[in-house]
Amino acid sequence: MSVASPASDVLVSFRGVQKSYDGENLIVKHLDLDIRRGEFLTLLGPSGSGKTTCLMMLAGFETPTAGEIRLDGKLLNRVPPHKRNIGMVFQNYALFPHMTVGENLAYPLKIRKLAAGDIDAKVKRALGMVKLDKFANRYPGQMSGGQQQRVALARALVFEPQLVLMDEPLGALDKQLREHMQLEIKHIHETLGVTVVYVTHDQSEALTMSDRVAVFDKGEIQQIDTAKALYEAPVNSFVASFIGESNALSGKVDSVADGFCRASLPGGSSVSARAVCVERAGQPTTLSIRPERVMLGARSADCANRFDATIAEFIYLGDHLRLRLDFAGNSGFMVKVPVPEVDPSWQVGDRLSIGWRAEDLRALDPLAI
Repeated sequence: MSVASPASDVLVSFRGVQKSYDGENLIVKHLDLDIRRGEFLTLLGPSGSGKTTCLMMLAGFETPTAGEIRLDGKLLNRVPPHKRNIGMVFQNYALFPHMTVGENLAYPLKIRKLAAGDIDAKVKRALGMVKLDKFANRYPGQMSGGQQQRVALARALVFEPQLVLMDEPLGALDKQLREHMQLEIKHIHETLGVTVVYVTHDQSEALTMSDRVAVFDKGEIQQIDTAKALYEAPVNSFVASFIGESNALSGKVDSVADGFCRASLPGGSSVSARAVCVERAGQPTTLSIRPERVMLGARSADCANRFDATIAEFIYLGDHLRLRLDFAGNSGFMVKVPVPEVDPSWQVGDRLSIGWRAEDLRALDPLAI
């Protein structure tokens, strides 16, 4: 997939990049990607999709099998990691346990032979950035996981690199701290304007933090876009199923016209949908609809697609209720309902009218099982 930007706007470019470890199987198949100056780009995908390998090639810890990687126009393929002027944050922090926090931050500056006065000033500034001003003399072992992660972040930023790479940096933290650190990193990025490439398999993390997200699967970028565009307009069934929740219905296309199609469901029902990956009658398709786009009861009256379904289960989640419905031979059809809109008379086994707009149902490629 080729993703190009104006040359002056590009900090990092991958061109025709491939990676194989055994000479036969490509972990990264053919990557063309431009990363813009100052953007926060997240590489998102399941394990083995190629996202971390791309990051490691950019960092210099892996070498491309084919293709070129450039940073600010300079070819990186044969430049060793320590000469790339790239900051790196790992999941396991990678701090030196025998050094204080201040010494950990000073280390990359000493390697670059900065004057002692400049080192002290930069270390102080970096600690202030992550709100650890008073921790300079502590050792990593005397700090919590969240504090250590802040130190690792400060160390990656202290020498003012053009680019900061983050490999699952919040994976070892608990949920509440992880969510807090997501916002911290996002705010630091906004303040400094440094370019960040971030790897995660956590979709909510990617959607929360990023200017753009590149969704990887089987060594290729399936879609690269803003969080909103990925969620509202997935280009294929993999992205629709991987980003957020969606209901997937198997169907067969009956007709296509003006960007929409009619498709038949297994039970004989017919639906109208936005034609995304279908072009002609007879094609199999996966029809994708987000759970919050489904209308219930009287609210479904004006919908282009309207059916009866049976309530199979209620799942209470505080601010909203999830209804699991039996519909069109699918016993896992999910609907999200805000608690104030729940009818208290609903019970398991009740028949319920459901519906949605044609533009909210996307006719995609058949979902691989």
